[in-house]
Amino acid sequence: MDRLPAVAGQFYPGNRDDLESQLHRFCADGNAPLPVTGIISPHAGYIYSGAIAGRTFSRIAVPDRVVLLGPNHHGVGHPGAVYDMGNWQTPLGTIAVDVALAAEIKTACRHFASDDAAHRYEHSLEVQVPFIQYRNPAARLVPVCIGRLPLEALIASGEALAEVVAGHRDPVLIVASSDMTHFESAEQAKTKDTLALEQVANLDPEGLYRTVRERRISMCGVLPSVVMLAAARKLGAEKGEVVAYGTSGDVTGDNSDVVGYAGVIVN
Repeated sequence: MDRLPAVAGQFYPGNRDDLESQLHRFCADGNAPLPVTGIISPHAGYIYSGAIAGRTFSRIAVPDRVVLLGPNHHGVGHPGAVYDMGNWQTPLGTIAVDVALAAEIKTACRHFASDDAAHRYEHSLEVQVPFIQYRNPAARLVPVCIGRLPLEALIASGEALAEVVAGHRDPVLIVASSDMTHFESAEQAKTKDTLALEQVANLDPEGLYRTVRERRISMCGVLPSVVMLAAARKLGAEKGEVVAYGTSGDVTGDNSDVVGYAGVIVN
């Protein structure tokens, strides 16, 4: 069964040529791509966060296997919903789900289960897929939509995911999809987001989770980010690097009520 685009023409162009042109502009960084363990990439409409996502993806080598972790904005389906069948469609064409890797992840991560309902309308994973296709047309996906799981389950899932990744000779990239602070002033957003990103840079998933809760930071992808950081830490990653940070105010000119976006590479 194929997962059809839910937000093409809304969050990003629905036309292949227009989408390729936009991705080319976003991913124009001339640096040699680096192999990394994981990244955090934003998932707003491309007009707002596409440039930050592009700067992040252009810094890294996208391997043939990608585990894509995103938040569940709709509250539908299993809290650790793995899409483990068929393909995903975007205006760039078809990208296959890595069925074998998905099965390994479900077996290892006891808090995850097969579920396509959580993915049906979820934009947080979908908007990352064209970047993955653009950077590596041969890539295959394991999309995981993460809902309300407690910290212990998130850490356990990340560490189990790391064991699966470590068992493969070929590289596997872990992408966590997240925006940062929502609907505060640009100054307030940057202050709060800096606190969260300090925990990311220190590869401290528990610290990120606590900071977001205690400081009431509306980082919508904190849960998948915690899973990614726990996996990266177990895989031997040493630090996170903020590639880019900005807000919707940078585009609209209105800094009174913004959403924050960050691109982070972890290695």
